[in-house]
Amino acid sequence: MKTTGVPPNKLMVRLYRLGLGLLAGRTILLLTTTGRKSGLPRVTPLQYEKVNGEIVVACGFGRQSDWVRNLQNDPHAQVQIRMRQFRVVAELITDAETICDFIVLRLKRHPLMVGAILHSKGLSFKPARSDLLAYSQGLAMAVVHRE
Repeated sequence: MKTTGVPPNKLMVRLYRLGLGLLAGRTILLLTTTGRKSGLPRVTPLQYEKVNGEIVVACGFGRQSDWVRNLQNDPHAQVQIRMRQFRVVAELITDAETICDFIVLRLKRHPLMVGAILHSKGLSFKPARSDLLAYSQGLAMAVVHRE
């Protein structure tokens, strides 16, 4: 398979900015944070869900992910959903029960996609809550509130 030489995240950002965000997925947004060391804008494509009117993004790679650490340093960011852009303030959540509840919601809404993601992390496609709770330890999510 021939590759473009463009990292997957950068390719998704390019597609999104060209108005082709649906090719990246219906549940993808672009989160632009301020780099905690560089001070430069950092763009990350992330899966999101609307929960009770709020936009929620979760981090499957743990609290050490750059976008999470950037938001810890400065919670002000920008979100792009399709062609709409707006400023937000992020509320980081690290409580395992809350994250577990969010994963359960995502499993109900997107059983194949989320089940496959969990399976790639060593869980079953339909894990028990106790397994999800253990998996949620060390993860983070953010509720992004419009400024």
